[in-house]
Amino acid sequence: MENRLREIVENLVDSYHEVGGINRVDSGGSLPSNRKITAACDNLLQVIFPGYHDKEPVPAEELEVITSERIAHLMVVLSGEIAKTLRFRTGQDEKDRQSDFSPSAQSVVSEFLGRLPDIRHLLRTDVEAAYEGDPAARNFEEIILAYPCITTIAIQRCAHALFKLDVPLIPRIMTEYAHSLTGIDIHPGAKIGTHFFIDHGTGVVIGETCTIGNHVKLYHGVTLGARNFPKDKDGNIIKGNKRHPDVEDDVVIYPHATILGGQTVLGKGATIAANVFLRESVPPNSFVSTKGEELIVIDKATKERIISES
Repeated sequence: MENRLREIVENLVDSYHEVGGINRVDSGGSLPSNRKITAACDNLLQVIFPGYHDKEPVPAEELEVITSERIAHLMVVLSGEIAKTLRFRTGQDEKDRQSDFSPSAQSVVSEFLGRLPDIRHLLRTDVEAAYEGDPAARNFEEIILAYPCITTIAIQRCAHALFKLDVPLIPRIMTEYAHSLTGIDIHPGAKIGTHFFIDHGTGVVIGETCTIGNHVKLYHGVTLGARNFPKDKDGNIIKGNKRHPDVEDDVVIYPHATILGGQTVLGKGATIAANVFLRESVPPNSFVSTKGEELIVIDKATKERIISES
């Protein structure tokens, strides 16, 4: 057995030399800790929803002390992890990558933590939307404790704040952690308005360049994705272009609808029926459905067809 173990180790080490791109040895700095970041997500949920994610009740008279301790802990953990990532910002040359990013990281974390009250205001509207949008919801406690959309949206809103502060790596780790917990995949770059509700949620995918308005409701299996991936003259995918749809205020999208494309806009008040496959914009206050392979768009007010395509 000892010989067999030695053989396994030798073969693995040989593969490290032969197979590049998935090793990180002597690379001039450590990467952020996935475990620390996911733990920080749990800590953020405790700060955002005090008393909901705690093993013991949070006494009102101790709230300030407990919050102070938690913010101090988050400051230390996030500053350390973000300092590891700032050298990956676009445009850093090799000299910049060797810099001490601790002061910059502390500044970023201070700015981020200062935005938590605003994030809480947004999340309050999301909880309200879930309560108003789901007849099975009995109270806010049930929604905050049990609804996967609230966990995902809370983490995504925090990740989006870090994304806007140009923090590499960590926002995506955060949203993929939420994805692993709930089955809802929202990129940290997606911009989401107030009163956002995802009913059931499993299988929802929202891409990086999506913009979602206020009072939008999605059901399970909805995809807001990219239609294609433009490439440069060398055949490499062009990064950073607008690839995902815009969803205006008061839109409802029913289960397993797929909406694709960076130029696609769902107009205010539109309703997209289940299983619709859509690659073009639809006007405000329209109802979109399919009959076989035919796409049908009806004006809600007049009940007249606007678009009918096969």
